Amino acid sequence: MKKIDLEIFDISHSGTNSGAYAMVLVEKGGNRKIPIIIGSSEAQAIAIELENMKPSRPLTHDLYKNTLTSFNMTVTEVLIYNYNEGIFFAKVIVTDGERIIEIDSRSSDAVAIAVRFRIPIKCYETILQSMGIDPSEDSTSEDEIDEDGETVFDAVVDNVEKPPKKIDKSEELKALRDKLNQAIENEEYEAASILKIAIEKLESEK
Repeated sequence: MKKIDLEIFDISHSGTNSGAYAMVLVEKGGNRKIPIIIGSSEAQAIAIELENMKPSRPLTHDLYKNTLTSFNMTVTEVLIYNYNEGIFFAKVIVTDGERIIEIDSRSSDAVAIAVRFRIPIKCYETILQSMGIDPSEDSTSEDEIDEDGETVFDAVVDNVEKPPKKIDKSEELKALRDKLNQAIENEEYEAASILKIAIEKLESEK
């Protein structure tokens, strides 16, 4: 079956499940997107790697990578190969140079591993055809709308407490950077990733 390359389009809070996140994957060079609901710990693991943050101690997916590399093994790709009853199924493709082993995985863990090994994220064309959403077709279904009437693509990381709007942007940036440093020091990586996004957005507006 034909495989399609995917990349991470967005990770944001989901309005449908408490504490859950919506990870949106998009086909490279195309418009079709796959929204996958993932847990907060997996969202954190993906976000801190994308933001090049270095935790003081290895997280679970870092341990996985370190273990494989210690035994001269590597991951060549991750593949989302099936969808059933609301769940995407994935495989992590591991090799030692001679053998190729397919390891069953949750999609969220597979993506967290992919970003650490800098390897392709793929899915079968059949999954994109059946589950992919193309915004250009303007065919959003009821299942894609959360309880507040927004699609998962509309969910915005906007829960960072910012200083009053009248404060100068340079002062606002300083306050956000101070919060970012504090979050990293306290190993609150989920909050740190949100703060970093807010800082980059504010810097682009200057």
